[in-house]
Amino acid sequence: MGRLDRGSEPGAWRVAARVPLCVRSKGYGSTPLSLKSSMQTALQRAIRASTTRSTAALWAKSLLNAVLFFSIFMLALPWLAHQLLPVALPVPGGVRTWLGGALAVVGIAAWIACLDAFSRHGRGTPLPVDAPRHLVTTGLFGVVRNPIMAAELLVIWGEALYLASWGVMLYAVAISAAGHAMVLYVEEPELRKRFGENYDEYCRNVPRWLPDIRRRSED
Repeated sequence: MGRLDRGSEPGAWRVAARVPLCVRSKGYGSTPLSLKSSMQTALQRAIRASTTRSTAALWAKSLLNAVLFFSIFMLALPWLAHQLLPVALPVPGGVRTWLGGALAVVGIAAWIACLDAFSRHGRGTPLPVDAPRHLVTTGLFGVVRNPIMAAELLVIWGEALYLASWGVMLYAVAISAAGHAMVLYVEEPELRKRFGENYDEYCRNVPRWLPDIRRRSED
């Protein structure tokens, strides 16, 4: 909170800027900005390149990641979101069934293809503590830079449409924003640090989320 300081005029008081003491004094903790930077650094340091050599073992770890991710982010959290806001969305039955189902199927198929690329070419898994040792730029990774997260979000959006729930729809919005922030502030800086110019060139040629249809048609 702010404090009162004696002004330069006799009997005058001035109110110091109402900023937290931790911002104005080095002796009172860290600023919110430094806390954010520390959190980013800690998350980036948590990412470790895989030391697993067996492709079968990499697939097994990827499937473990799938079970954990699906259980938490596609079952438990959507269920909780619907319980907190059990309001139906006015979505036509055909849209719910066909569009929601199509998004989920495409997402799962893309996710499986990406796991194969991670295991065979990247020699790693989606688990941060078992990340690929090599930069993967082929297959779906040559279309967008984050196809695994895009595939997972497709499944979540498909689920939100199929269930036609305001709670699950708002959850899909929130998890999409969180995923974008994670990519922007954690994954990309870590990959840039680990792969250097190769990753910079990859970023120049491949978009983050949406395929560059015009560029691909020219190729």
